[in-house]
Amino acid sequence: MYFADGHCDFLYGMVNDGYDIAKPAGRQSVSLDRLKKGGVKLQLFAAWIDVKHKRPYLSQFMSMADAYERMLEQNKELVKLTPDFDVNGDAIATMLTIEGGEAIEGYEDILRCVHRMGAKAMTLTWNTQNELANPAVKKGKKGLTFLGKEIVREMGRIGMAVDVSHLNDAGIDDVLNEDVKVFASHSNARAVFDSPRALRDEHIKEIARRGGTVGVNFYHKQLTEKHFADIEDIARHAVHILEVGGGNCLAIGSDFDGMGRYPEGLADPSCLPALARALERAGVTGEALEAACWRNLMRFAKSLC
Repeated sequence: MYFADGHCDFLYGMVNDGYDIAKPAGRQSVSLDRLKKGGVKLQLFAAWIDVKHKRPYLSQFMSMADAYERMLEQNKELVKLTPDFDVNGDAIATMLTIEGGEAIEGYEDILRCVHRMGAKAMTLTWNTQNELANPAVKKGKKGLTFLGKEIVREMGRIGMAVDVSHLNDAGIDDVLNEDVKVFASHSNARAVFDSPRALRDEHIKEIARRGGTVGVNFYHKQLTEKHFADIEDIARHAVHILEVGGGNCLAIGSDFDGMGRYPEGLADPSCLPALARALERAGVTGEALEAACWRNLMRFAKSLC
């Protein structure tokens, strides 16, 4: 079984903690060897904008975009995803994304520049309010700002996807009112566990209707009220997303290298086959399993190339 993962924070670790994808060390989860062992054929690499970092927001993105390019230069088995990428070859496809609209500092011209540099999707915010939007974790019912709506329209014009993970409900409603490609790279189902970071069923349905995907997230605080999550918790969210959104919607959005505690048995990409087995136990088999593990996200990501 192959896999496609819609979200990891490896690039932040590469820039700030010395991570090397060829030589994993310490708390690092994503590595070339682990991607191979796990059967990963597509990995989306997010440039996470740290609002508490001393570097300006755009500078942070530039440093991680540079790290992404250096990673590819130094590891020839990693390639940029193209529409004709063949999963049966030896290469692993990659794509650069942005986590945190702060990266563009409120300017459409910067948005266009980062898109030309290869960033194919962007969340409008993370866990803090900014000039574009309000995050899911903060109280309040305001959605996108006027500027945020303008940015989303420009993203639609240039073909850059809006990633609604971390966005509050009103913000997701605003995004879905625009003509733009949309997905949720790493979000779960609120009907399974009532977290503001999770998606309501109507949002899952609309994302699916528009051809987008919802990548189930491995972070325990988004999966369960328990202190520790396990693979079965992930499977419960996955099955619900599949039932609500249909067979073309469910995907994986691990959040590897973006959390301090992983579900038991899912510490890094080499463990992904265990998730496939858990999905099989939950009744996801055959073409539906293959679609969830890699085909759905691969299809959506190729549409951004």
